[in-house]
This record gives sequence, structure tokens and C-alpha cells, in this order.
Amino acid sequence: MRLHTLFAIVFIAVQLVSTGAEAQKRPEKANKAGKAANRATGVPYATRPDVLDAAADMAQRRDLDAAWVRQALAQARRLPLVQRLVLPPPVGTPKNWRAYRVRFIEPKRVDAGVRFWATHRDTLERAEREYGVPAEIIVGIIGVETIYGQNTGSFRVIDALATLAFDFPAAHPRAADRAAFFRSELEQFLSLQSRLGADPLKPLGSYAGAMGLPQFMPSSRVKYAVDFDGDGVIDLSVSPADAIGSVASYFKAFGWKTGQPETYPVRFDAARLDRDALLAPDILPTFSVATFTAKGAVLEGDALQHTGPLALVELQNGDEPPSYVAGTENFYVITRYNWSSYYAMAVIELGRAVKAAMVR
Repeated sequence: MRLHTLFAIVFIAVQLVSTGAEAQKRPEKANKAGKAANRATGVPYATRPDVLDAAADMAQRRDLDAAWVRQALAQARRLPLVQRLVLPPPVGTPKNWRAYRVRFIEPKRVDAGVRFWATHRDTLERAEREYGVPAEIIVGIIGVETIYGQNTGSFRVIDALATLAFDFPAAHPRAADRAAFFRSELEQFLSLQSRLGADPLKPLGSYAGAMGLPQFMPSSRVKYAVDFDGDGVIDLSVSPADAIGSVASYFKAFGWKTGQPETYPVRFDAARLDRDALLAPDILPTFSVATFTAKGAVLEGDALQHTGPLALVELQNGDEPPSYVAGTENFYVITRYNWSSYYAMAVIELGRAVKAAMVR
């Protein structure tokens, strides 16, 4: 809204990674707009004293060549489109899980997922063995983020990050925090490009600066990406193996519990239901099974044997009644990639849909 990567944001978490992942909100429209933005001149930062002062500060703290950093930021451009895209929807816009779901669990994406899984089956199985993260979750992430590499973003990363670092829209309710986050990501990006000896003006990504098949933000790329194909280079844009291994590495770092389901079905006993108490912790797993059911949530089967904490996850459906699931610690881990329960459910359900299609 993709949109790893992170309102870590990973809406951009880790970040909006991941958890980078803001660009997945409006992928096709943003992708076309990004191409147009790159063709446009934009507003150059070369004449901004505050940006050039920031370049000197970044270079000093990161032990980078000051002239190189200054030249890179001088060639970055402020993109008004990026400023518009990061703004939240108007107040009062209803959330709608069913409408959100349809955008991701669609035949085109499922078919692409089947091809991706079939092509990279051995790599997915190896990632599952080494990190304990199921193939269907990895497939779900890459499918939601970029349709398996079909839409990795068309904004120059340096433009997107500089715009959000130095000109984050003041109308955003978290403008100061977000600007600080993106300034840190810009610094990480420049440091990474310098270390790799790579041109900082070339990488393309989402309007939030997320890159590659898994849409990692620069900090997530530094912390969690792995060379899973063993060629000595980490390349999340060209190597599906590196993308697969890096997603698994990310989840393992955030505490993925091997073998634990992400969700359980839940219904309610109206006579005992304390919905407000169940929803108070939001999606943070807080309740034992005994406490969960004592407050009116009804679980069945394997859910009754669950040993970890649970959360009641509410998914609004516009004017229709909400949908609910019991979320486990693994559900919460998925939201560290992108801080949205709707996003996490889309990842889970896309992965399940692709897995089901594989055995037809």
C-alpha cells in the first residue's frame, strides 16, 4: 500500500517492512502515478539549505563521504504525489474487510501465486525448515505486496524517502513521528547504497520507499534480509530466493512460533459477552483461553487446547456486521510486517487460497 515493508509501518512498519507495505493499499494506481512522477521534473532539493545541512549530519554520523551524500540528496526531488498518497482516508470513511479482501484474494493473484509456489517449491520448503515459517505465509506476503514481483513500485526510492523525510504532510495526525521515521529510513538507504557502491538514484520502489518482491524498507533490508540463494549478494528485486528467505527471516526475528495457527474461528455467547473488554487490547494477544471464553467468546476444537494468549480481532464490514477471529501470537507477528489486521488477514487468506489451488 504496499505499499516491507514499515509503519513498523511497517501503516509502514517495519515497518510499513515491511513491513513496508504501504504501497499495497493502492498498488495499480500508485504504480502508474509513480511512472508519471518519475517523468515529471519534481521539485529538486538542491536549493534547500535544511536538506544540505541534513546531508552533512548524515555523512558525519554514518561515516559517509560528505560530498557523495550531498550530491545524492541534491538530486532528490520532492514529489507532491507522494505527499498525497501517505495521507489517511478522510475521517468517517468506513473500513470494509469484504471489499479489502476482494482486492487480494482474486483469481489473477491466486494464479500467479500457484506459479510462484510451483517454481520455487524447494526454496519455500527450505525456508520453512530453517525458519519455521509456513510456505503459505511467505507466499501470502509476497503476493499481497507485489503480486510476486509484478508490481514492485515505480517511484525513485530516494525521491520518496526524501519527500517524506523533509516534507511529510503536516495534515497527517502523526506527522512528526512519521517524518522522523522516514528520515531514519533515508539515512539507512544512503548508508546501504554507499556500502554496496551502488547508485542511490537508480532503485525504484513504492511511494513509501519500500523495495523488492517483499517490499522491505531500508532498515528491514539491513536487519533481516538474507542471501538465501548463496550467490554472495542480497538482491530482493531480482532473486526470489533472497526474497523468500528474507520474509522468513523477518518473521522469525519477530517471534514466529512454528506450528501455531494464526487464527481460530470464534463466535459469541450473548448472555456472557463482554465485547468491550475483549476488544480493549486491540490485536495484542492478551487473554488465556479460560479468560477469553469467560468473557463470552466461544471456541471449539483445537482452539480450546491453545496454550498461548489470544486476541479478539474485529474486521469491520462497512454497514454490515463485523467479522471476528481469535488471533494468536503468530497473527500479531504478521501485523509487525504491516500494522493492520486487515492486511494480516489478506496475507493469511491469500496464502490459503494459493495452497488450496495447488492441490486441485
